[in-house]
Amino acid sequence: MKPVKIGMLGLGTVGCGTVNVLARNGQEITRRAGREIKIVQACARDLSKIRPCSMEGIQLVSDPHQVVRNPEIEVIVELIGGYELARTLVLEAIANGKHVVTANKALIAIYGNEIFALAQKKKVMVAFEAAVAGGIPIIKSVREGLAGNRIEWLAGIINGTSNYILTQMRDKGADFSDALKEAQRLGFAEADPAYDVEGIDATHKLAILAAIAFGIPLKCEQAYTEGITKITRMDVQYAEKLGYRLKLLGIARRTNGGVELRVHPTLIPERRLIANVDGAMNAVLVKGDAVGPTLFYGAGAGAEPTASAIVADLVDVVRTLTVDPNSRVPHLAFQPDALVDMPILPIEEVETSYYLRLHAIDRPGVLADVTRILADLGISIESILQKEPNVGEVAVPVIILTQRVKEKNMNEAIARIEKLDSIKDRVARIRLEHLNREWV
Repeated sequence: MKPVKIGMLGLGTVGCGTVNVLARNGQEITRRAGREIKIVQACARDLSKIRPCSMEGIQLVSDPHQVVRNPEIEVIVELIGGYELARTLVLEAIANGKHVVTANKALIAIYGNEIFALAQKKKVMVAFEAAVAGGIPIIKSVREGLAGNRIEWLAGIINGTSNYILTQMRDKGADFSDALKEAQRLGFAEADPAYDVEGIDATHKLAILAAIAFGIPLKCEQAYTEGITKITRMDVQYAEKLGYRLKLLGIARRTNGGVELRVHPTLIPERRLIANVDGAMNAVLVKGDAVGPTLFYGAGAGAEPTASAIVADLVDVVRTLTVDPNSRVPHLAFQPDALVDMPILPIEEVETSYYLRLHAIDRPGVLADVTRILADLGISIESILQKEPNVGEVAVPVIILTQRVKEKNMNEAIARIEKLDSIKDRVARIRLEHLNREWV
């Protein structure tokens, strides 16, 4: 059979990784796909740049529309990233009857509903395994491997940059700013790291995971997002003393009132496997009603880990080129007409446990005032850790772990505590989840 001809939009780190994987494992990939997969054309901004991959047999052009409109190309691999240009090119490719493979999590999270609707109409596939957790096959696992389950919740470390920074803060006692500089020096963080450290990147990925887990439309704009920029070395160290690890988690959870969709720093018991995922690695914990908790772990970024997912998607596309479009695996796991538009809970209605750190003047009655406020709002205390004051120290840190309570009640409690004249500075608040089997 003739090779399936591929057009590539973007030839950076991941693009070259894809070229290399296809070249190195070409025979094995052909055996799996049933046909040879051949990149015949690619676009790049700088045509003269020396790249760490062979351009043999690949026509290099500067205009991406030239690739999208090439009648010989059956599948477009979109690796340019960003929003508007990527959206325009992908929609044009679909309109031209071409299948699409993309690693662009922002594109899918923001415009996925529109893209999938057009793809359904045009009877083409849009594959996006590489958009979430790099080389971990989490999309396929949730969409197909766990298809017999009612997914109850998932929690993921899905941003390697933030995980690396938090690991440095724990292992080396580094401040956030120093850990970020080290991450930038090693190439884990961009010069402008906002998307990573503010939780935006993780939110894009979480929206995709939630859609395929629960059979809902993509709702990225309704997710609660909080990054790690306010996390202090002190909080990381106190978490360790209390038996917890601090991670930036993306959490999606099905409840009677709707779906929780939230990204924020989270304390996890150190005995949990996911709490021991360090450095720039990713991990996703998924709880299905039949299978129970399952953990998926691996590299969340990098040239060849991401290329692994892209090539796997290409194999899937090639296998189904001649299959009845109605028999293909749906983009969001559930049949398009069976998606349910469940509401996303506002963060104020979410129930979780909390870590509170406050600076209290060292005098009798202060803790009684704080515990009275918590009790008045129905907040039960799990434990309290009070540091002994140093000589001449007026205010001392007090750490309180609470049992589960709605966020709106905790907001009110913190507002009242901060009004006490015995409390100095703002109260630091970090959410806490046990992620055990019973959490439904």
